Amino acid sequence: MIKAIIFDLDGVIMDTVDYHYQSWQSLSTSLGYQLPTDIKHQLKGLNREASLDIVLLYGNISATDSERKEYLYQKNKYYLESLPAEEDSYILPGIKDFLASTQKHGLKMAIASASKNARRIIQKTSIADYFQCIVDGNDVTRSKPDPEVFLTAANMIDVSPSEAIVIEDSPQGIDAAITGGFQTVGIGNASHLTEATIVMTDLTYISADMIVRLLS
Repeated sequence: MIKAIIFDLDGVIMDTVDYHYQSWQSLSTSLGYQLPTDIKHQLKGLNREASLDIVLLYGNISATDSERKEYLYQKNKYYLESLPAEEDSYILPGIKDFLASTQKHGLKMAIASASKNARRIIQKTSIADYFQCIVDGNDVTRSKPDPEVFLTAANMIDVSPSEAIVIEDSPQGIDAAITGGFQTVGIGNASHLTEATIVMTDLTYISADMIVRLLS
């Protein structure tokens, strides 16, 4: 029996992927090179440290621990400076109605995100009260495809993985959810999310009971 839905943040609830890409691009520019646009897909679902590994690899750059800390600080500064002042402005289409339907269906809700900014961003929006917990990159040590972030969220809302659906937009996130024993819904391009149980373009005109029926 499904008792909860656990959401990734970036690309599922909020459209912040381009802001992350632009902030990594700003960092790489400061280091003397440009990142390809397809790096956005490689970075989806990864935490900041794992993303930095990929970004530095493109520039063939090795960094000391102190340099890495500075790069991570600069990336986050670029990211926060680039976000719109009104946080609701980048909530994705269909999300508010879907959250309302999930609440009406009596399901618990949680956010499980690799982003260390997830909690501070979501708490500034009009949808914050829907979620029983928010687990972000400050709460876990292992990045997706490790299932730690989803397992932590499930534990915090007192459900087992078999009782929860994970909604994700990245292959790494889908793999993490499957490894953790969750059912999965992919958001985005089906050709990129081949392991998800079902894939949808977005959550527009979709309700929680529809998804529960599809996965039952």
